Amino acid sequence: MAVFSLILLVLLFFFTSVIGVVTGGNSLITVPVMFQFGINEKVAVATNMFGLVFMAVGGTIPFLRRGTIEYRRISPLVILTVVSSALGAALVGFITNQGIRLIVSAAMIAVIVFTLVKRDSDVGERGKVSHGYYLLTYILTFVLGIYGGLYSGGYVTILTAVYVAFFGMTFTEAVASTKFINVFSSIVATVVFMWQGLVNYKLGLILAVVMFAGAYIGAYYAAKMDDVRLKRIFLGAVFLLTVKTLYDFL
Repeated sequence: MAVFSLILLVLLFFFTSVIGVVTGGNSLITVPVMFQFGINEKVAVATNMFGLVFMAVGGTIPFLRRGTIEYRRISPLVILTVVSSALGAALVGFITNQGIRLIVSAAMIAVIVFTLVKRDSDVGERGKVSHGYYLLTYILTFVLGIYGGLYSGGYVTILTAVYVAFFGMTFTEAVASTKFINVFSSIVATVVFMWQGLVNYKLGLILAVVMFAGAYIGAYYAAKMDDVRLKRIFLGAVFLLTVKTLYDFL
């Protein structure tokens, strides 16, 4: 890869990592761009996932320090995610490169539609959660974990909306929890991709450093924001993703 192209990728991954801590969905931008630079579709997904491990860790640290994450409450969700993410990553080896492109395009539309439909979800005080909503949250966590291991584009975005809408979390709690869960999802998926020989380690290590730094900076400031401001940033990014999706398809 040419030096200029690498610099552009580094800048893009840094910027999306800073914003992606709150919004998720950075893979909806970074992976298609990697396609444009001529990187093989499966290698792009796998190498991006490798970098996401470090982004997730960097984005989680500030929330850990502030004690925002309730480990006992989300422990079952982590277990479900580990299993389902491994299944999702294993599927990549059976999907054609054209199929990967189709999944990426469909995911962009699905994430935007879902997030806009859920834009009025309450982000105020934590509400009571019925047994039905608990069960629904567990089911959605497992299903989304498969997608998260397969591609991850918009995975955290939808998961954040699910925890706000159905699991009684405030927006800050949901953002913190999904970052923590995404650490496990990314690690499991990356291990599977490494076993399949799909990771470009030279590029991946560069992006890993950049994504860790960007995510840490973004999470540092996000951890200090109130729920209303976080939601505004979240919806603003979704709007930009909508514009990008329409541009790509037109």
